[in-house]
Amino acid sequence: MTGRFSGAGCDTDDDVGHRFWMDAAAALEWDRAPECLSRPLPSGLNAWFPDGLINICRNAVDRHVAAGRGGDPALIYDSAMTGQVAKYSFAQLQAAVARTAGMLHNLGIGKGDRVIIYMPMIPQAVFAMLACARIGAVHSVVFGGFAPRELATRIDDAQPRIVLTASGGIEPSRLVPYLPLVAEAIALAAHKPAHILSYQRAEVPADRVALPVTDWEEALGMAEPIDCIPCASTDPLYILYTSGTTGKPKGVVRDHGGHATALLWAMRNIMGAQPGSVYWAASDIGWVVGHSFIVYGPLLAGCATILYEGKPVGTPDAGAFWRVAREHGVEILFTAPTAIRAIKRDDPDGSLVGKGDTLPLKRLFLAGERADQPTIDWAREKLGVPVLDNWWQTELGWPALSPLAGRDDLEVREGCAGRPVPGYRFAILGPDGAPVPPGAVGDIAIRLPLPPGTLTGLWNNEAGLTQSYLERFPGYYVTGDSGQIDEDGFLSIHGRIDDIINVAGHRLSTGSMEAAVLAHGAVAECAVVGVADALKGQLPWAFVVLEKAVSPEPGMVEREIVRLVRDMIGPVAALRDVITVPALPKTRSGKILRRLLREIAERGRADIPATVESPHVIEQIMQRVKALQRPASSSASDVSDRSS
Repeated sequence: MTGRFSGAGCDTDDDVGHRFWMDAAAALEWDRAPECLSRPLPSGLNAWFPDGLINICRNAVDRHVAAGRGGDPALIYDSAMTGQVAKYSFAQLQAAVARTAGMLHNLGIGKGDRVIIYMPMIPQAVFAMLACARIGAVHSVVFGGFAPRELATRIDDAQPRIVLTASGGIEPSRLVPYLPLVAEAIALAAHKPAHILSYQRAEVPADRVALPVTDWEEALGMAEPIDCIPCASTDPLYILYTSGTTGKPKGVVRDHGGHATALLWAMRNIMGAQPGSVYWAASDIGWVVGHSFIVYGPLLAGCATILYEGKPVGTPDAGAFWRVAREHGVEILFTAPTAIRAIKRDDPDGSLVGKGDTLPLKRLFLAGERADQPTIDWAREKLGVPVLDNWWQTELGWPALSPLAGRDDLEVREGCAGRPVPGYRFAILGPDGAPVPPGAVGDIAIRLPLPPGTLTGLWNNEAGLTQSYLERFPGYYVTGDSGQIDEDGFLSIHGRIDDIINVAGHRLSTGSMEAAVLAHGAVAECAVVGVADALKGQLPWAFVVLEKAVSPEPGMVEREIVRLVRDMIGPVAALRDVITVPALPKTRSGKILRRLLREIAERGRADIPATVESPHVIEQIMQRVKALQRPASSSASDVSDRSS
């Protein structure tokens, strides 16, 4: 089949689509090859390859050993926090995972049992994920260090038989003991796991807690290796909870067969990865990127995958990413625009990148936040490689909009996340659910059924699935984002639907305003939010972080930003509140907490959520907003001094 696939592969009655996904599935090793492509579920979603039997761990690890690649690198652990580097071949990874599976088996964990993994970025966390898949247990990874109440919510929902943890995590300025957090979470939870298993890190002493805790190494020493067991393609592989910043966390469920099929296809065709490539998703295993593109995707494709414990800056400097890439031969890097913006802010000249001929990178993928053009241009210039935006969600599990590097389709368009990849059929819908013309802004939706690899449901929450994603526009999955699509099929993401603000009757995208603000050379990062206003309904406020080398006179940059937005968008934007802050509040995955900024702007204060990376940043912003001493509904037209 030639050309860009239209995405009809989701239609079970479409012969081309049927062949497409059955051919993709044939690239895997099945215990029983599927003959049926999909079966509709009552929810409106699909069960993929429902008659197939497969084990994703076998395909990610054992299959490569059996093919004679046991000595090839599989997992490379690099900790900027401890200075430790450890490398595992596929054979060594197989041995470690099989023993870890035996350890779980000895503790009574079997097929269908839930296992919460609350661990730092260490190899044992990857072993645990793959070990669960090996024996058919369902893992639910919770970001290590999450607040006890958040962990307790997930324990009560998933009802795990065991919690796997470690003595603690390591942040640039502190140690984070995990056992007291686990103990508090279990005290809060109604469900009580049968076992707590903890890995002792040399750098983090274990705190005493009033819980029976089994030592990881002791339990591992009594375990025998266990082989993979066949699982139904539709069996749940994992539960991954959304952050919970918008209410009760939703447990996204992913399957074995559909997920493996989609990820292997994506690694080959979207990422352009080949067996033996060194691939690095600079994320955390607690997020969907970590599941799809640190653990499962690269290993399914026979790549070496990087597990990095550190930050893009400050561990020790803005050259951390380039050190890792250079030392380990990273060819493909996947990270958030936020990380590149932070690097650019600390090293605007790119002096820490080094000479281009010593950097092995072939391409850089960005996702997770809006990829503004100045950041893309900087990365492209300093790295000398294609910089490719892509868009997807926790619920989708793999990129839905992206260039296809594996097919040499690297066409990009400024301001666009890309065109739909196979299986995804996008529509831009108006309030009445009817498609809007090309170029018009509306709600971004995807026609059902979704392709393999996407969510198969929410854990014990079918009503939540319908309410959150399916009922607003029947026949569509609602992404919750707004945007537009052009005549050539390129789709621009404007942001969450909540980020469309109404200023004196005009619907405006805060994403467009952010792009305008970032066009100012002194701005390193920004977030624009809509704030309630008695006269105009809403007014935009811009929170900006300046480049480190910039020391303007008070109020100058703020006035220039107001003029810039007026020139690029028009007076209708009505931006006049520009507040310079030392940093923006972000989740540990790098997403800017815009709802939190809106709450601070409107109320002068906000509760600090468990998902935030640096709580002190929120306190600083609240103090800065309070110092304005002017309500958001003021009709003053001037821009006062708001530099930090």
